[in-house]
Amino acid sequence: MTASPLPLRPGQVAGLAETLPLWRVTDDGKAIRRELRFRDFRQAFDLMSAIAAAADEQDHHPDWSNSYNRVAIRLTTHDAGGISARDIRLAEAIDAAAASFGAKPA
Repeated sequence: MTASPLPLRPGQVAGLAETLPLWRVTDDGKAIRRELRFRDFRQAFDLMSAIAAAADEQDHHPDWSNSYNRVAIRLTTHDAGGISARDIRLAEAIDAAAASFGAKPA
């Protein structure tokens, strides 16, 4: 049995603004979120497909929504009860994919 991941400490959560400047910590401090805008639906969907592959590799999946050319992503580690290193790794993979697809802030 694998141990549950540990949540980030408050100081680590506060430091996320430096490590993940495109992400925002939710008001409750238990998740990070990012909203992206694309040229069209196809580009947004292509990004979601790329993220799905990365998420499956990491066995850590985002809560997200899509409306036409916009994608909203929320990451939290449910077993940790908040943000963990797993969320940081997936956010970094999402940032790399978003840059390659020409994402803009929503």
